[in-house]
Amino acid sequence: MTKRQNRMILVALLVAGTSLAAYLGLKAFNENLLYFFSPTDVVNGKAPNGKSFRLGGLVANGSVKREGIKVAFDVTDNQNTFTVKYEGILPDLFREGQGIITTGSLKNGTFMATEVLAKHDENYMPPEVADALKNAKK
Repeated sequence: MTKRQNRMILVALLVAGTSLAAYLGLKAFNENLLYFFSPTDVVNGKAPNGKSFRLGGLVANGSVKREGIKVAFDVTDNQNTFTVKYEGILPDLFREGQGIITTGSLKNGTFMATEVLAKHDENYMPPEVADALKNAKK
């Protein structure tokens, strides 16, 4: 092989390697995105079925049902309500009427949470939850 052929093969391998790395990076990035949805979005079918996403709103009053470490509760945006099931220890600040964000996926019409986050003081509400509540009032 001549020097020119060797250089062309090297360039082709570099282009192929860079393209493969870019493809794998974008694919991994896309698979790990967590979109936020309000209960109204989930009820309207905008949330993906079987894929992980975030659901946020207020814990509906009188909806928390505990059975050992299994907890079921409703999340509302004052327009629609959606049931969430979670198995694990809830944050100390979790209570009814509180703004929360949960991470999980839809299974058989119920949101199965893998993580529950609660606001950390009286004045703070996650921006996504505040926006969803504002949009629900409109």
